[in-house]
Amino acid sequence: MDVLDGRLIDLFAQDPRMGVLEASRRLGVARGTVQARLDKLVASGVITGWGPELSAEALGYPVTAFLTLEIRQDTEEFRGQRGGHDTVGRHLAAIPEVLEAHTITGAGDMWARVVARSNTDLQRVIDLVLKEPAIVRSSTVIALATQVPYRVIPLAREAVRA
Repeated sequence: MDVLDGRLIDLFAQDPRMGVLEASRRLGVARGTVQARLDKLVASGVITGWGPELSAEALGYPVTAFLTLEIRQDTEEFRGQRGGHDTVGRHLAAIPEVLEAHTITGAGDMWARVVARSNTDLQRVIDLVLKEPAIVRSSTVIALATQVPYRVIPLAREAVRA
């Protein structure tokens, strides 16, 4: 990434619906340059999507929680399947309230961010998660407030500086 890529990313982060022609006008470069740079950023995986960012809270899911899952280590013998983490990952992907899941190091094996309509509804979501027999145990932490929302733009700016 270079300075122009960084400026382009900033521009589209501020106004994702902006057209290539308007971006070229604001950046003072040719339309073809903007298109080529966007294509390069998409092809290299820097830009991963153009879809709208949605608010779980505005959709009616104001409760956010983080589940630390312990996964049965003998899953292959247990269910005749290979890959406990993959099995659990597929199970979690089928639950709409699971926003993301990561294999982790430390006390647990997997971490999942989930949302719910209420604290009572959170129990329903946790029960759905725990239906997978490969999950031995879970612990839950409920988020009270978001101090720093998910973001990548500051990281892109730092990458350009480096």
